[in-house]
Amino acid sequence: MDTSERQPRKQGWRFVLLALVLAIAISGLVRSLWVDVYYIPSESMEPLLGTGDRILVSRTAFASEAIQRGDVVVFDGRGSFAPLSSGKGPLVDTSAAVTQWFGLTGSDTTYVKRVIGIPGDHVQCCSSEGRLTVNGQVLEEPYVYPGDEPSKQKFDVVVPEGRLWLMGDHRSRSADSRGLLGAPGGGMVPLDRVIGRPVQIIWPLDRFAEVPRSPQAEPSKNGQ
Repeated sequence: MDTSERQPRKQGWRFVLLALVLAIAISGLVRSLWVDVYYIPSESMEPLLGTGDRILVSRTAFASEAIQRGDVVVFDGRGSFAPLSSGKGPLVDTSAAVTQWFGLTGSDTTYVKRVIGIPGDHVQCCSSEGRLTVNGQVLEEPYVYPGDEPSKQKFDVVVPEGRLWLMGDHRSRSADSRGLLGAPGGGMVPLDRVIGRPVQIIWPLDRFAEVPRSPQAEPSKNGQ
């Protein structure tokens, strides 16, 4: 094969490599600014989100509208639900970040939970009927996993300014704000740690569906 034949082939590989680098760069930009992909590693948000689901998360969902009770949020749990550092070393952290970026594994520091209390809310469990109350009134929770109690753990908290009280829908399988009452921050997650809102299940295909925004979870006017 002469030089004239090798040159176009070499240029072709360069073009493919450049296109691949450009595609990754554009994908990274889109995922850092607008929409990202996350893997659900646990059953804590069943029945809405199941183990193994891949979800699209809108990073701009709360740009023009405040987070409200009932919203499902994806958030960075470092400093609240997880340590600031994994302690596993940079090589392990980098490898984990790559598989998480491609949606192959879940993250040890990224969580999906439902907003139960917003800043200023007084959240308690449980009422005489075994229900959660917010600001003294029973909270209607149609999203809770069938057969689960609102919470087996009792708590009585006031959500500070700039923080959220978060719980999973599968209450008996969820590690959430309830388990961090004695930790720094008391299980409250800073608002600026919220990454976005799940908007679509993209995998597996038999679960492909939109994740609708829940109506604002208002306490019942009838319950006490």
